[in-house]
Amino acid sequence: MNKDASGAGVARGGLFSTAEIKILICYILNAIDKPVPAQMLANVLHFEGIANAFEVSDAVVSLASSGQIVSADSDDKTYAITNAGRDTAATLKSSLSSVVKERAYLAVMKMFAKFKNAKDNQFEITHEHGATYLSCSALDGGKPFLTIKLLITDENQGNFIRDKFLENPSKIYSKIIEMLTQ
Repeated sequence: MNKDASGAGVARGGLFSTAEIKILICYILNAIDKPVPAQMLANVLHFEGIANAFEVSDAVVSLASSGQIVSADSDDKTYAITNAGRDTAATLKSSLSSVVKERAYLAVMKMFAKFKNAKDNQFEITHEHGATYLSCSALDGGKPFLTIKLLITDENQGNFIRDKFLENPSKIYSKIIEMLTQ
């Protein structure tokens, strides 16, 4: 296949063809059947080493122009698949390696889980009496049911802890409850 896309930031086994990137985008949007912010899609595929972020962004614009995907919000930042895009995904999905499809799908699902977790949790970095603290709160119906306040060295450490917390907050809640009730 013609390598017409930039390989910058793409791992071995990633996509270098603009056509393959377009097919993958249609495949992902069809598989998850939810609107996806274009920038997040570009970032996820880039960080996973699947495709160059700029090429993904260009492919999104091209797919929107051809009617394969459509803007799902008023500022043209989130896209959903159209019936034409579904047809493309169904017809051409076999042209992509199963490894690339699986890696991309899992990466996007992980991204959605992290965003859901971010909505269900609240974080605040505060400075009190010369010390820096991170408060992590698990929310239920918008109200905190568990809050942990940690002394941290700086905001960078707080952001790192927040990101780790968001990877699997239910595991953290479960371990805390288990430790408190043993």
